[in-house]
Amino acid sequence: MLAVVLLIGFSCGKSFLDRSAKGALNEEILSTKKGIEALLIGAYSLLDGFQNVPFIGDAYKSAGSNWVYGSIAGGDAHKGSDPTDQPSITPIELYKALPTNDYFNVKWKVVYEGVTRANIVLKLLPKAPDVTPDDVKRISGEARFLRAHYHFEARKLWGKVPFIDETLTEFVLPNPKVNIPNDKDILANIEADFKYAYDNLPEQLNEVGRANKWAAGAMLGKTLLFEKKFAEAKTVLTTVVAQGKTTSGLKYDLLDKFQDNFNAETKNSKESVFAVQYAVNDGSGGNNGSVGEDLNYPNGGAAGCCGFFQPSQDLVNSYTTSPATGLPDLDNYNNTEVSNDLALTSDQSFTTYAGTLDPRLDWTVGRRGIPYNDWGPHPGQIWIRNKEGGPYAPKKSVYYQRQLDTYVDKSFWGPIVSANNYVIMRFSDVLLMLAEAEVEAGTLENARALVNRVRNRAKNPISWVDNSLNVPYAKASVNSEVAMLALSADVVKPGDWVVRTDQNATYVLLKGTPGTLSNWNRYNVPNYKIEDYKTVWTDQTFARKAVHFERKLELAMEGHRFFDLVRWGEAATTLNAYLSYEKKWIPYILGTQFTKDKNEYFPIPQSQIDLSNNVLVQNPGYR
Repeated sequence: MLAVVLLIGFSCGKSFLDRSAKGALNEEILSTKKGIEALLIGAYSLLDGFQNVPFIGDAYKSAGSNWVYGSIAGGDAHKGSDPTDQPSITPIELYKALPTNDYFNVKWKVVYEGVTRANIVLKLLPKAPDVTPDDVKRISGEARFLRAHYHFEARKLWGKVPFIDETLTEFVLPNPKVNIPNDKDILANIEADFKYAYDNLPEQLNEVGRANKWAAGAMLGKTLLFEKKFAEAKTVLTTVVAQGKTTSGLKYDLLDKFQDNFNAETKNSKESVFAVQYAVNDGSGGNNGSVGEDLNYPNGGAAGCCGFFQPSQDLVNSYTTSPATGLPDLDNYNNTEVSNDLALTSDQSFTTYAGTLDPRLDWTVGRRGIPYNDWGPHPGQIWIRNKEGGPYAPKKSVYYQRQLDTYVDKSFWGPIVSANNYVIMRFSDVLLMLAEAEVEAGTLENARALVNRVRNRAKNPISWVDNSLNVPYAKASVNSEVAMLALSADVVKPGDWVVRTDQNATYVLLKGTPGTLSNWNRYNVPNYKIEDYKTVWTDQTFARKAVHFERKLELAMEGHRFFDLVRWGEAATTLNAYLSYEKKWIPYILGTQFTKDKNEYFPIPQSQIDLSNNVLVQNPGYR
């Protein structure tokens, strides 16, 4: 997180909007450049959805990554863990959530707390005598960027929500002028804030976590896509792709390695457009780390807890490719199933899928026998807390074993928070948004070139999972079967692995002693084959489908899928097909259905409707 130079108290009044600065830090003290900058940092600090003080956030319930609302609800993953642990997630996954679900109320409070903090900055800025005109443009640009972001979060989850500006920061209920009804779509307001930020923010800033001109442009382009203003989105996003830079002055581009987007050692790169900044070992007790992701590790190995956020078989199958063309099957990908070990224990032999795959699968999903960063081959069931959630583990938020003493905060209740940023907007996301705009308001060939740019990065073997990841913590590296079988039982025990350089394979000792070959399970390097789209696109329907599917593959498990499906008008069809297939593996979803014209948005928290004296109106289908 950005360093907090000032602690600001906020009252816990009767409404989600009643959050005015109070206490010793009165308005006069705060109305200086130093005070305004501190208030602005306070507005940034809620990007992760959490602060370790009463009221504000509850880590995973309000995580900035939206892993529950965007990925689980979008079919990327299941809740995972035990049914009794965080049971409020299950009805969200099954599209049966009620307005009383505590997850919604926490998320609502956090995003509107963020709105209020941004508004306090905007309210006090004109009263600060020591800010320059350039300061005013930058600070107001950052504050309006943040206000737009938090409102955008609310709009994505709940549809019609109140838009609150700086004139409505302080009030006392039940003032009807302040209890704003949710009877309008606020996308136009969000667009205006991002446009102001785009026009007024500088390219470079003194801290990497701040929003600059180009981050604002990318978010403006995304908002325009939500509004279906495709031609305007194309104009903005074309400029961002051509001219955009990070706050440090790096020209936006794809990293050479796909996996470097999910590694604390390579964060704030040229591909990071805007990110939640995580820091560890800074005296905060881990609270500035990735607290919102602290459930999303295997129940063993890395962190040892907690077994949530288990990728779906549908998602895994999406990464199968044609052995002839290296392209995905956009319509019938579930006809080719990637083998899994759901019915096996970890001491039973398992043969990994031999068919051709998109290599992004294995940086997105942990599956048995495949290197799990540098933690060795994923061992299967012993890392799965409950088989009810499936056989897979999340991976993009998981740190490397080598980082335990540097990028992980062990002072938290477990080694479950790291310095691995959550990237709200990656450059690959921008490229695919522009591809989408080109399909709708440009040329199909431009769209194909943009999709191919993303696929060609994944095509490069340096973006592939390989056997070398198993070397650092292997019990041995040998060049023959004889040498492997000669290993001492004192050195190699069940669960340990050995790298065979003669076969480019890894062997795991399942049981017994290493001298018996049948006690070993051989895991081969996956069979990756990915190609770009070589045939000219002339069919808009096909091009649209290809771009949409590419977003699924590139951005899976990053909190985007549900919101994409909703804005495309594809949620009911796609998610009901997903449920129909996935019930084969996950029995508890049997009989579940996504209801069109209801489940596109979540229910507005009942407690917020009550606090508004029923000025807020519940979404259709939940009344």
